[in-house]
Amino acid sequence: MTIDTIDTIDTGVGGLAGSEAPDAPRTGLVEISGVHKSYGAHEVLHGITLTVEPGQVVALLGPSGSGKSTLLRAINHLETIDAGSITIDGEFIGYERRGDRLHELPEKRVLQRRTRVGMVFQNFNLFPHLTALENIIEAPIGLRRANRTGATERARELLSRVGLADHADKYPRQLSGGQQQRVAIARALALDPDVLLFDEPTSALDPELVGEVLGVIRGLAHGGTTLIIVTHEIGFAAEVADHVVFLDDGRVIEEGPPQRVLRAPEQARTQEFLDWVI
Repeated sequence: MTIDTIDTIDTGVGGLAGSEAPDAPRTGLVEISGVHKSYGAHEVLHGITLTVEPGQVVALLGPSGSGKSTLLRAINHLETIDAGSITIDGEFIGYERRGDRLHELPEKRVLQRRTRVGMVFQNFNLFPHLTALENIIEAPIGLRRANRTGATERARELLSRVGLADHADKYPRQLSGGQQQRVAIARALALDPDVLLFDEPTSALDPELVGEVLGVIRGLAHGGTTLIIVTHEIGFAAEVADHVVFLDDGRVIEEGPPQRVLRAPEQARTQEFLDWVI
């Protein structure tokens, strides 16, 4: 497999250790450079370049099919890319650099690096045979980040944080959609990621349940973790985002602070989209 600017890829291992010095820089810097992605003959990302600063809250907006979810999944290496590069604090999730080449990591190493990035999907993706608490402790225990006692204590703290302290022993089928999504957020937080990705976290919810999930995300915003949120909730984006990026046809059409992009966009295509969704 050959990737422009990513060079030839083959199997390898590797990793970077983070500094624990008290004055270490904040983590969660996401750098996306010249990213292309195609499915067959259809190119869905056309040279995306974007920088998300540590602790920044970024909202990705755009019509269906604009490449928002594909870009989000590429950050977490759930989608491979055809050209360009994506790093978090200078480190690739799915590759390591050897000289002037990038070599694909085995899945075990990818999973280890992916713990730096939490992701909340549209459709919750909870394990149906596990309780809410068991869904949250599964990854920390499986990756040997905590023993069962420590993971359980942390999971109960997270369930309380998302307003579900009394639902720890319930299975997903016993929870509403909004409650399931809040469990999914708690699960994403269990590994203390540097970056949190939200892929239209309210799109599968009934309208009356949207507010409870947005409330949890609102509480996470500006808490120090980098947040990248794909959403159609324009008002919510205006409220919580530091930076708004509008994508169309796999390209960044416009980006900037929400008060400018959402109230006085410079590009006609951005205004056309806003007129349609608001």
